[in-house]
Amino acid sequence: MARTRNKTRKLPDQPVTVTIESLAHDGRGVAHVDGKVIFIDEALPGEAVEFIYTDSRKDYAEGKVVTLLSRAADRVEPLCAHYGTCGGCSFQHVESAAQIRIKQDLLLEQFKRIGKVTIPELWEPLQGPHWGYRRKARMGVKYVAKKGRVLVGFRERRHQYLAELDSCVVMHPLVGTRLLALGEMIAGLSIREHIPQIEVAIGDDSCVLAVRVLTPPSAEDIEKMRRFAHAEGISLCLQSKGPDTITPLPGEPEIPLSYRLPDQGLEFLFRPAMFTQVNYDINRQMINCVLAALDLNANDQVLDLFCGLGNFTLPMATLAGHVVGIEGDQPLVNHAKANAAHNGIANVEFYAADLSKDVSDQPWAMRKYNKILLDPSRAGASEVLPNIARWQPEQIVYVSCNPSTLARDAGILVNELGYRLIRAGVMDMFPQTGHVESMALFKKA
Repeated sequence: MARTRNKTRKLPDQPVTVTIESLAHDGRGVAHVDGKVIFIDEALPGEAVEFIYTDSRKDYAEGKVVTLLSRAADRVEPLCAHYGTCGGCSFQHVESAAQIRIKQDLLLEQFKRIGKVTIPELWEPLQGPHWGYRRKARMGVKYVAKKGRVLVGFRERRHQYLAELDSCVVMHPLVGTRLLALGEMIAGLSIREHIPQIEVAIGDDSCVLAVRVLTPPSAEDIEKMRRFAHAEGISLCLQSKGPDTITPLPGEPEIPLSYRLPDQGLEFLFRPAMFTQVNYDINRQMINCVLAALDLNANDQVLDLFCGLGNFTLPMATLAGHVVGIEGDQPLVNHAKANAAHNGIANVEFYAADLSKDVSDQPWAMRKYNKILLDPSRAGASEVLPNIARWQPEQIVYVSCNPSTLARDAGILVNELGYRLIRAGVMDMFPQTGHVESMALFKKA
């Protein structure tokens, strides 16, 4: 019988001293020991640190700082007492202006290395509140008998365990300051061991928490949840299965969620589990930047790919002649149509289509568009880019939540499809994290 090989690697137990050489794309410090790259949490370039290993693989290792021997000028004290344990943030030890500079440098490097494209001009970074900005989140819930409490929040850094939090400074205060109270309420329910998560959705005027329940709550449970919701000024809903099962507590009204774009006079209605941007201030700035970059007028025929519930489609329709929005999720398409009707916008169309597949035979894809907006998921838009050759738009704005796939697709647009990169820049959608949101403008060469 073949013997099972033990794949567990014994880690050195003594601290190792290194000087941090650079930052990785996720914000960890990079150093080398005996020729192997080490990624070290909360370490900044130029700092000398003592670290201990937390993992070791064939090609790389990971570690965490135990002693800071020298301090970078950009280092600040984290605001949150849970920083370093909770995995929700990774940049609280970095001064805010330096966070932007790091993200901007990453964008420049990714375009050059991956896309083989140089950014000729940088947009001024879009910045907003650094704390209390997050309005959407999926928080874990766990009853821990040994601790005698219910934990509510995010997972520990690089672990599946929930962090033991009493507050969260990046969450909107409506929720971020109520984690302990929320956990105490859940601890008093008969189904406390059967609640794995809470979907947080905060609009301009209301806050809805959708509580995932694996077992139906008792009448007493529902009454406890009702009292808590009324006392805290929020709405609690129950989610028994998928997102479409989210309903208010029995006897409670459905609280509408919405966010507004004052500059365009628009209001978007949405349901708790639907995708919306987490940072409303940056979203408003981002939309204004897109509209300015596309320089829309009544003659423009615009295609909005990966349109969601119409976050860009409807603002563009206030200026353009006609806008077509395409989204892979049919419920989002239905909601986009409802939002168009809610705002009295008639010069838009919405279609459901899987943009990772060939769409060339679909009627909307056979039309001509002189301007295009791309706002894909982290996977990027490479599958849909071949259609650009047929549409031949004069301008393309690409909004991205992943600079590496944006850089890859920029290379395709510039080096294969004949477009010029005009400018690109970052948006601080997720302060205190290594997440980079960015945008680029292309014009036909």
